[in-house]
Amino acid sequence: MTMTKRSLLAASAMAALACIAGSAHAQDALKIGLIGTYSGPYADYGRQFDAGVALYLKEHGGKIAGRTVEVVKKDTGGANPDASKRIAQELIVRDKVQILTGLDFSPNAYAVAAVATQAKIPTVVMNASSSGITAASPYVARLSFTVQQVSDPMARWMLRNGTKEAYVVVADYAPGTDALTAFKKAFEQGGGKVVGELKTPMSNPDFSAYVQRIKDAKPQSVFFFFPSGVMPPAFLKVWKERGMDEASIKLYATGEATDDSYLDATGDVALGLVTSHHYSYGHPSAKNQKFVKDFEAQFGSTMRPSYFAVTAYDAMAAIDLALKKTGGDASGDKVMEALKGLQFESPRGPIEIDAATRDIVQTVYIRKTEKANGKLVNVEFDKFDRVKDPAKEAK
Repeated sequence: MTMTKRSLLAASAMAALACIAGSAHAQDALKIGLIGTYSGPYADYGRQFDAGVALYLKEHGGKIAGRTVEVVKKDTGGANPDASKRIAQELIVRDKVQILTGLDFSPNAYAVAAVATQAKIPTVVMNASSSGITAASPYVARLSFTVQQVSDPMARWMLRNGTKEAYVVVADYAPGTDALTAFKKAFEQGGGKVVGELKTPMSNPDFSAYVQRIKDAKPQSVFFFFPSGVMPPAFLKVWKERGMDEASIKLYATGEATDDSYLDATGDVALGLVTSHHYSYGHPSAKNQKFVKDFEAQFGSTMRPSYFAVTAYDAMAAIDLALKKTGGDASGDKVMEALKGLQFESPRGPIEIDAATRDIVQTVYIRKTEKANGKLVNVEFDKFDRVKDPAKEAK
């Protein structure tokens, strides 16, 4: 097939997306396409998404804005932008979904944003945290967080509590760069000094050499960011083995390091770690206590609800509120307009969707990993209210 024919076919396919999306709201059932990771080392992400969605739908009789809901789930197997784009196209053309959601990894969300724009499909991000995602398409809103949004407060809190020097370690991908950018900017603007920077590979890194390099540099503190899952426990284990606590180097991180879903498996190497994040299983609000109780009643106590489950629950709530405003009309422009400025109470606390950026505004908590009733828990002890993504505040 010639390049010209391939281009024509691609253009025709994208035109079909827009036509299908435009007429889909007339269907009785609301079809939602959920793109997530259900296989491989990050399969817990998809399980948590499913749990949050299921909890919300159970509370509301399986309906959103009076419409029966059908969720069509698709597995990307991890960070896979090419597969994510293809899956999004198939969900719209073949499965005729009216709303896209899920999207755990940022590269996947960027890939789907292009499809959302072409098809004018409202897309609600449940996790992907790179700052630029909502700017990539006018049909994308985010209910999770940005890495910059939780990294900036950590820098400010450290400065406020006497830490003036930091070494920064991040995973080498877009959110890692975001973490480094936001932390460094806030830390240096507040009078602190970043004395070293390291970017580590995403795949099977051996942290021994990195930790030794930090130990030799003898910084006052280290701030790190890795995605939830396999990397934080591996780093924390090496940190303990190399005697970094005895070297009097303070360690700080974003909340991915002590993700509630992985905390039991991470073990005591996480004890005492101070982190910044937007949700903890131990958040003391009445709404979260009910959320946790309902979660355990439906799924047992072996899988804790994490920030993935909470955002999935909130994404359903946001879609519900938006469609109530549109009278059940799921067409892209109407839904996106209805999402702008939404405010409601989440298990994590009060949240809203910024009307200008379609990004989340929320409380960021400072937590310490402690043992309560024999279980590791992120205990909140300080907070920053109504935090916006600093990358967008600067514009």
